[in-house]
Amino acid sequence: MLELMTNTPRDYAWGSTTLLAELEGREPTGAPEAEVWFGDHPGSPAVLADGTSLPERLSAESVPPLPYLLKLLAAGSPLSIQVHPSRAQAQAGWAREAGLAMDDPRRNYRDDNHKPELIVSLSERFEALSGLRPLEVTRRYLSVLGDAEGVQQLRSLIAPAAGATEADILRRAIEQLLAGDSARIVSDVTEALAGAASVEFADELAAARRIAAVYPGDPGIVVAMLMNLVVLRRGEAVYLRAGLLHAYLSGIGVEIMAASDNVLRGGLTPKRVDVPELLTLLDTTPAVVPVIRPQALADATAVETYGPGIADFALAVARPDARAGVVSELRVGGPAIVLASAGHSVVELDGERVSLAPGQAAIALGATGPLHLSGTGEVFIATPGEGIDSAS
Repeated sequence: MLELMTNTPRDYAWGSTTLLAELEGREPTGAPEAEVWFGDHPGSPAVLADGTSLPERLSAESVPPLPYLLKLLAAGSPLSIQVHPSRAQAQAGWAREAGLAMDDPRRNYRDDNHKPELIVSLSERFEALSGLRPLEVTRRYLSVLGDAEGVQQLRSLIAPAAGATEADILRRAIEQLLAGDSARIVSDVTEALAGAASVEFADELAAARRIAAVYPGDPGIVVAMLMNLVVLRRGEAVYLRAGLLHAYLSGIGVEIMAASDNVLRGGLTPKRVDVPELLTLLDTTPAVVPVIRPQALADATAVETYGPGIADFALAVARPDARAGVVSELRVGGPAIVLASAGHSVVELDGERVSLAPGQAAIALGATGPLHLSGTGEVFIATPGEGIDSAS
């Protein structure tokens, strides 16, 4: 089975008013358009051409729920800082909260699954915060902020301490910023940002100023300054594992994640921040987070894969080019979603054929033959983990 599917953009306040419209080649609506979900998630299930929802079709075909969710994500302003649990942590949290109603404000866990994520930039520049920066670099960064009382307090929070590792120092600093009296730190750091200048940290300062303008007074402003700023170019990706503090700041991308709603927030949000539970999940070991570049799939023409080598999902990108006689044939294991991101693409499977323009997607179920990709475009192919292989 190969069928087109559509969905309505989610109107979260941080969404861009232009990026999705530009991708799809239409006029902007004037409202924020944050995400388009391509999957069977009950929060916003995709709809097939005949009006059937994807969950209904999967059930009719006796296909289990998808283990992943594929999205287009367009950030016009920073998202909340957040972290996701491991599967073991999610299972323990879900069991611990078994007596709470699903709409209970004290509930942190929506299911018993983990939620690793990978996002690929479709923008020429996509900015994200990912993981905690090594303290030596952060101390150098904070040195450009002057000597106001709150700035000095922040420097004291991350100063070396006898017997404490960098992970210990960062954990205590984040706890103090989110759960303690950090108002003076936030106000003085925000004021210092306005006049700070640095060649080395120009991008970090610009990002911090934008964050402070959107979330004035939020302690997440300062937490964000402890994190790595990751700048992706088009086609580059970042993988967000369990325990890794992260936030998207700007740009449009293709995001794939395990099918879960488990999110613990750590600032830049009006929503509840459960600091003790956040700290139980958080890996505060500082490290530079690598930028992922796709790797060519063996024997597959014009196909590259992003991995990431987990059971829940795999993601590949294909760029067929009819002008050069380049087509791609892939075998996909399990339900696959094909999402167009540029140009015009044609997808064929077991005698069925669909054409895709940017922003359009199709679902492939029960494939017996290879997935054939042609045209002059770019498409992303999502499957359960390790489900993409060359058809040759």
